[in-house]
Amino acid sequence: MLNLGRNGIALGVMASHGGTNLQAIIDACENDRIYGSVSVVISNNSRSQSIERARKSGISAIHLSSHTHPEPCELQRAIRQVMKKHDVDLVVLAGYMRKVGLTVLDAFPNRVINSHPALLPKHGGKGMYGDYVHSAVLNAGDKESGITIHLVDREYDQGPTVSQVKIPVLSKDTVDSLRSRVQQREHSFWVETIERIRTGDIDLDETAKDFRRIGNSQ
Repeated sequence: MLNLGRNGIALGVMASHGGTNLQAIIDACENDRIYGSVSVVISNNSRSQSIERARKSGISAIHLSSHTHPEPCELQRAIRQVMKKHDVDLVVLAGYMRKVGLTVLDAFPNRVINSHPALLPKHGGKGMYGDYVHSAVLNAGDKESGITIHLVDREYDQGPTVSQVKIPVLSKDTVDSLRSRVQQREHSFWVETIERIRTGDIDLDETAKDFRRIGNSQ
C-alpha cells in the first residue's frame, strides 16, 4: 500500500501526444475525484499538447527524449531524477509511446502503471498500440474489447493487471468508432483506478505478489 502524505497521492504523468487522459486526471485532481495532484508531467515530444495542458494548469512540464539525452541510460536517469525531485508516489504512463527502462522501474518498484486499449493478454506486445490494437480486435471477430491498466515491467504489456473493464464490440464497429468508445471510457477508468490505488482498494504490492505466485505455480 502507498505511504501517502496529508496532501494525497502525488502523480508523475508521462505522455507523448494529445494528453486527453492527462487532462482527465488533472481535472479529477482539481475536483477531488482523485485526492491528490499531478506533480510533474514528462513528455518525449517537445510539441505535445500534454506539455501545454500541464503548463496551463500550473504543473511543471518537462521535455525529456533522445534529443535532450542521446544516450538511453542518461535519459532514464534524467526521468528518474525528475520523478524523485517531485516526490512522486505513482508514475502514470498515459499515452507514453516509449519504453520505460529498469533505471526508472527499479526506482519505483510496483509504482509504474500503464493503460492498454484491449483486454490483455490479448492484443498486446511490441508494436501493439492505438489503431493497431483496435484493428486486431475487429479482425479477430472479438465480441468485446476493453481497457487494461497494468503494472509495467521490462516486457511490453506483460506486467500484472491492476484493473480491467470490458467494452462491447458492436456489429457495425469500425476502427474509428471502437477507438472513440474505448478512449471515452479510458478517461474515467484512469480516474477510478488511481483513486482506488490511493485508498488501498487496489494494493499494487499485493497485485505484484499474486502475479509472481501464479507464475511460479505454472
